[in-house]
Amino acid sequence: MNFGFSAPTRGPQSTPEALARLIAHGEALGFGIVTVSDHVVMPRTANSTYPYSADGSFSGGAECMEQLTLHAYLAACSKSLRLLTSVMVVPHRPPVLTAKVLATVDVLSGGRLIVGCGAGWLREEFEAIGAPDFDRRGAVTNEYIRAFKELWTSDAPTFEGEFCSFSNLHFEPKPVQKPHPPIWTGGESPAALRRAGRLADKWFPIGTNPTYPVRTSRQLAESLERVRVFAEEAGRDPSKVGVAYSAGMPSLGEGQPEGGRRPFTGDGEQVAEDIRGFAEVGVDDMTFRFERRTLDETLEAMQQFAEEVMAKV
Repeated sequence: MNFGFSAPTRGPQSTPEALARLIAHGEALGFGIVTVSDHVVMPRTANSTYPYSADGSFSGGAECMEQLTLHAYLAACSKSLRLLTSVMVVPHRPPVLTAKVLATVDVLSGGRLIVGCGAGWLREEFEAIGAPDFDRRGAVTNEYIRAFKELWTSDAPTFEGEFCSFSNLHFEPKPVQKPHPPIWTGGESPAALRRAGRLADKWFPIGTNPTYPVRTSRQLAESLERVRVFAEEAGRDPSKVGVAYSAGMPSLGEGQPEGGRRPFTGDGEQVAEDIRGFAEVGVDDMTFRFERRTLDETLEAMQQFAEEVMAKV
């Protein structure tokens, strides 16, 4: 199992010095992936429903550094970590420019980029930055991913779509990774499962979606089967579509709520057993959030997880 941790995009733990310390600590502990979330701006008021909380509220705050720029900095801070956009809201940025920025990060990192893609959820942010029609975001996302692949792999990229078109251009340098950086698509809805089956190297769900739950390994296996049916329908080898998993924040040694233990809670052996169950389904990359009130507490939480869980898996 390859483990990942998140890098903050706001607050005192997102200073250059704090990020460099976080990255060095993660590499020393044996983590293999660092993730960065994606917001360009946050509206002052919003009616959109956040899909990953029970009441639909979002508590991410107003401050947010730009995701791809931050990845370029983390590439310079790190030596071995894979750099995962978790996830990049694909319609937020024009496709040719986005493909160039991602290719540049892949080159500068020596081929360590993973392009996590999603369609987004925050209508007011789409409107604020002049993104394409929020109600067409799924179709835009699918088309832009196809455009990325064309730009990254063709010597003479040409694309004619509903939302973007290009021809008569050089696109260099290409990414280091061939044929292109791995594409992981997020989301748990039927449309997201179709996208993963048709376009992704890996499906990358989040376990906390109350509408389309994949909290347990059994739920994940059922949805993964649907992903692979979509892959087969698209003429792809379904066995070549992998699965990664965003598990949220583990709770080690804390009391359990009424109704039984939730996955990734309890003592180290219990959490390790949960992870083994997901590995049996096919998960070989799993990311967690460790951010606490201070950087020292975050580093301590990562250390505890490495010693009590990673060492047992």
